Amino acid sequence: MKILLTGANGYIGMRLLPLLLDQGHQVVCSVRDANRLSISEDLKKQIEIVVIDFLNPVTPNALPKDIEAAYYLIHSMSSSTSDFDEKEERAVKNFNTYLEPTNCKQVIYVGGIANEKSLSKHLWSRKNVENILYQGSAAVTVLRAAIIVGSGSASFEIIRDLCEKLPIMVTPRWVKTKCQPIAIRDVLNYLTGVLGNKECYNESFDIGGPDVLSYREMMEGYARFRKLNLSIVTLPFLSPKLSSYWLYFVTSTSYKLALNLVDSMRIEVITSDTRLKDILKIESISYQKAIELAFKKIKQNQVVSSWKDSMISGRFRNDLKKYVEVPVNGCVKDKQSIILENPQKALDNIWSIGGQRGWYYANWLWRLRGGVDKLFGGVGLRRGRTNTNTINEGDSLDFWRVILADKNQKRLLLFAEMRVPGEAWLEFKIDKYNVLHQTATFRPKGLLGRAYWYIMLPFHYFIFDGMIKRIAQK
Repeated sequence: MKILLTGANGYIGMRLLPLLLDQGHQVVCSVRDANRLSISEDLKKQIEIVVIDFLNPVTPNALPKDIEAAYYLIHSMSSSTSDFDEKEERAVKNFNTYLEPTNCKQVIYVGGIANEKSLSKHLWSRKNVENILYQGSAAVTVLRAAIIVGSGSASFEIIRDLCEKLPIMVTPRWVKTKCQPIAIRDVLNYLTGVLGNKECYNESFDIGGPDVLSYREMMEGYARFRKLNLSIVTLPFLSPKLSSYWLYFVTSTSYKLALNLVDSMRIEVITSDTRLKDILKIESISYQKAIELAFKKIKQNQVVSSWKDSMISGRFRNDLKKYVEVPVNGCVKDKQSIILENPQKALDNIWSIGGQRGWYYANWLWRLRGGVDKLFGGVGLRRGRTNTNTINEGDSLDFWRVILADKNQKRLLLFAEMRVPGEAWLEFKIDKYNVLHQTATFRPKGLLGRAYWYIMLPFHYFIFDGMIKRIAQK
């Protein structure tokens, strides 16, 4: 079957793609930037890529006509605190228009459980997308899920951050809200199970795991698994806005995502039917088992996808290519170079930079800069990195975005997503003479930008000099 996969760069899409290929399907991946598709070259050879931004006006005949099914995995919750619902509505209407001239017989969509009369803006928007999809020409299958638990999922990473960092936790009252978490493995089984299943055409199903838990119980369950001491004190007067700031400063989430998540966490999300589980005969995984599986992937360094790698996790937006060529005019630079005794070791060090490994020198200053960035609404250092020793173009790396990662050419180029009065690049390159060149480039914006660079210059010299020497060590 020929399948259109939207959201191919997303948390679910990157995990679904190899499953569809293993099942023998032809897959057309729709992305906003082809350079952002963080998959292996082997996988890229097996797929067709189309570049479409569903928020932009429709381009006629952009999709192959022989598409038989489509997955709609697009959402805009993390992109805005105010108009994400308008963006989601525009995107799904354009999706229907794109799909109209094709032979598509089924659209599969992952939405949110919406059984309450009073819905959050996020859950209402998810339900609205569902309603618009039903207006299209293809049969629709909707999977309504609550919290998805798996390595790299936003919900799991938030719970992980909170429990690992705060042995004593003062929480808002929404921690008492009940939900029905589902393992990412189960979500993928449902997504592949409904494909081409006519019993599932024009049907909406709730999907969830076997456990109904409060957010407090989920955190306590995580703490038990990790053998952490955890005390939770609930305060009734923490407003949604204060709760969002609390999540933003303590965890790796963005403020936009935190605000929208908190808004939804006030609503119970519990399945009202088990029809699909019975149809597909799926034995769902418990919450504790889902945590165990997530940590197994983390320990084995096999995390396939993470919400943090999404462009909307930072200030960066599309079109990586325009930042590959580092500008010269109007820029200030810090250049360091060193002759390498062991080029391969240095290259491995470059490819392991950031995250738990740190920045090799004066890590406390990097952490301080990340903290200051958080205070001013930036991403900070807490995003870390998805894998410890692999890097793909488009990945997040602490408060940087990977623009170019070419291990054969021995070049890594990063673009700053921290709050700065200008634009900043950090480049590592090993030349044919085994000399490592490390270049920090800053294109200041106005007088404030230039003042910022010269104020930071002594720190830059200290940090960058120490960093290149540590990278070069055998």
